[in-house]
Parts: sequence; C-alpha cells; structure tokens
Amino acid sequence: MPTGEQSTRDRVTLLLLERRAATAAQLGDALGLSPAAIRRHLDAMLADGDVVAREQTVRGHRGRGRPAKVFLLTDAARSRCGTHHYDNMATAALRWIARTGGSQAVERFAAEQVAALETRCQAALADAGDDPMARAEALAAALTAEGYAASASTIASGGQLCQHHCPVAHVAAEFPQLCEAETTVISRLVGTHVQRLATIAHGDGVCTTHIPGSPHAQSGKTVTTVRTDR
Repeated sequence: MPTGEQSTRDRVTLLLLERRAATAAQLGDALGLSPAAIRRHLDAMLADGDVVAREQTVRGHRGRGRPAKVFLLTDAARSRCGTHHYDNMATAALRWIARTGGSQAVERFAAEQVAALETRCQAALADAGDDPMARAEALAAALTAEGYAASASTIASGGQLCQHHCPVAHVAAEFPQLCEAETTVISRLVGTHVQRLATIAHGDGVCTTHIPGSPHAQSGKTVTTVRTDR
C-alpha cells in the first residue's frame, strides 16, 4: 500500500500527465497543498529524476522578477505510468513483421491491435449521441480509463482530443502505423474526419487530434470556402 508521501507524488504525476507542465503554485492549488508542501514533493521528485524544471515561457509583457519555473515529467517517469516493459520485444516483433510481410503487414497488425480498444470505446459512447464533440468528450473519458489520460475541448475551429500518455509511444516512434491506426479509430468513433496534429511518439508533449467543426457550429465566425473545381 502506498504511503501518504508516495500517494501525493502519484497525484502530482497524474496531474503532470494531464497538463504536461505546471508551476509549483498550480500543482499546489490543484492538490490543496501549501507552497512548502508541494515544493518538498517536487524537490524529492527532482532528486529521483522523475521531473525536470524549466523556465516558464511568458508571452507579451513580463513583470518584474524571474518567471516561475514549470515542472514536467521525465521520460523515465512517463514510462513507469504505462506498460513499456516489453517495448524492446514489441519493436523486434514489428521489425520481423516488416521484413517478412512488408509495411502492409505492419498496417494490418496495427489495425488488429486497436480493434479491441475500439470495441470497448464504442460501448462507452453508446449514449453519446451524434454530435462529434459530445462523442469526443465521451471518448476522452473512455481513453482515460484505458490509461491515456485524455481530454476533449472546444476550440475556434471545432474541437480537439488530447492524449497526455501513450502506452506504445516508444514503439510507435519507429512504427507510425500504430498512430495512424489509432487516428482512424478516433475518426470512426467521433463520427467525422479528424486530423492528427501532434504525437508523443514523434517527440511532442501530447497526442493532439483536431476535430473540425461544422460551419453552422461556428456562428459569428468567417468561413472561407476554397474552390477546387478550377
């Protein structure tokens, strides 16, 4: 059973998975901890190599004093949050599939791997209706239950689905077919075309999938139509 200290650090880890980066003040506020308490936990995590501290990027006018530092999980800490124990074996297996069956065999394998995930998520989306963003929100909850620490949000151009953790990131870095198969599944589940903008496998902090909004959903915004019949 985890100690109180470890339990708090687990909560810090989960928050950093979800937010990618946060200041000590933001973490303390979210967890209800005093500045001294959150600093003590962060110092311990820094010493253990679980987080790194970077200077916060400030856009526009900056006040006096140095910017607050933001904390991010290290790759080692991220790897312990998922099932990366068999990465080397999985990569070797996919290399063998690629050598003996070509890229199409890898694509078929990737599709089969995400098929079970799609089935489980379909059940979670049964009552989500037809609106793509409502379905994206339900999908985010289902993916979080699967260990992806996902979230969905509405933006000016539609919406986006963010996955803050990827269980196969190290393998997908060499075999992007895994990401492509997952994107196809996301498209089917939300019921519309989507576009993958960033992936953890390619070095981004978050896997981000854009969900275009319909013109009717963007009332008050200018919609530009580009003709393709010329």
